Amino acid sequence: MTTPHALSAHQAHTRLHELTVLDVRTPGEYAAGHLPGALNIPLDQISRALPAIRHTADRGDILVVCASGARSDSACRTLAEHGIDTATLAGGTGAWAAAGHELHLPEQASRTAWGMERQVRLTAGALVLAGLGLGLIHPAFQLISAAVAGGLAYSAVANTCGMATVLAKLPHNRPLPGDLDATLARLLHH
Repeated sequence: MTTPHALSAHQAHTRLHELTVLDVRTPGEYAAGHLPGALNIPLDQISRALPAIRHTADRGDILVVCASGARSDSACRTLAEHGIDTATLAGGTGAWAAAGHELHLPEQASRTAWGMERQVRLTAGALVLAGLGLGLIHPAFQLISAAVAGGLAYSAVANTCGMATVLAKLPHNRPLPGDLDATLARLLHH
C-alpha cells in the first residue's frame, strides 16, 4: 500500500505542468473554479474511475484536489488502498486561490451551483430555524436543532460531513450524463 502525501500550493504550482490534477468536488463546485487542467471526478465516483486513474498513475504523478483538502485526503487514502500513489493539495483550492494562483472556469459553465460548504451552511441554518420555529408548536421539534448542532460538532471533530455527503447526491451536484465518461476517456488517452 502506498502512502499519500501533500503538496503545498507553491509546490503544486511549480509542478503543475507535469501533474495530472483530479478534482474530487461536485460538478457544481468544479464549475465555480478549478485548478488549470484539472479533471472532475467526484469523490463518490472514485471507485468507478479506478482503472483510468491507475492507467494515468502509471504514466505520471497525480494531484488530487478539493475545496479544503478533506475530500482529497479521503480520495488519496482510497487510491492508496488500491496501490495508486497520489498527492493531495494541502488546503485545497482555497489555499491555491489564497496563494494568488488562478482558478479556471469550464468553457461551457452551464451550472452555477454553490460550493458544498455554502450548501451545508444553508441547509444546517434552515434546519435549525425550522426546529426552533416548530418548537413553538411542540417542544419536541427543538430536537431537530439539537441534532443539527450535534452533527456539526461531530463533523468538525471527525473532519467529515455527513450532510455534505447527502447533499452531494442531489441532482444539481451530480455529473451530467456523459461528463464522467468523457473525463475517464481523457485519462485513458492522456
